Amino acid sequence: MDGGGGGTHLATLEEGQPPECVPPASLEASSLKKSSWGVLFTGIVGGTLVAVYAVATPFITPALRRICLPFVPATTKQIENVVKMLQCRRGPLVDIGSGDGRIVIAAAKEGFTAVGYELNPWLVWYSRYRARREGVQALAKFYVSDLWKVTFSQYSNVVIFGVPQMMARLEEKLELELQDDARVIACRFPFPHWTPAQVTGEGIDTVWAYDVHSFRGGGGRP
Repeated sequence: MDGGGGGTHLATLEEGQPPECVPPASLEASSLKKSSWGVLFTGIVGGTLVAVYAVATPFITPALRRICLPFVPATTKQIENVVKMLQCRRGPLVDIGSGDGRIVIAAAKEGFTAVGYELNPWLVWYSRYRARREGVQALAKFYVSDLWKVTFSQYSNVVIFGVPQMMARLEEKLELELQDDARVIACRFPFPHWTPAQVTGEGIDTVWAYDVHSFRGGGGRP
């Protein structure tokens, strides 16, 4: 008898399926919460990386070009020296590589119709904001553009904060494009072949002014 009873019990265990384990509702909720936090965290990290890339790329890309024109804000003294070189001048002005718009805005305050060309869109947008804040948005305009793709023939006054590697090539471009009555103002670094009509300031605040008619008449190149 005992053996039969035992056999029935074994048969029941062999034929029966193991009971399903149903997790408590609290565990399911906890797992769902963790999953949601994981998705949220991934989204935040991904969004941050995209934002950093979007902001940093316009600043990094120029450094990868053959000739890099880095953004270095003009000092107050440099701006004063540029304005001094513009005294008694007329006609439209352009700042090549206008950065945060300081020179263009200063020129606009002096009554010039001034334009800035800058490769970095963030700096262009900021320059437009500054011009609006200073109340000179009607005279100060800013555009995203590569300086080598812009023609400067319509400008009577040209300002450039350049680097030595670009000055010789820019010298040739401006000599071909500018009118005889134009003036070119170089900050930080002079042009290699032109003879300046005026020089003011010292050190990094030095500014050189070149009159196109003088070097086009043979007085600018050796």
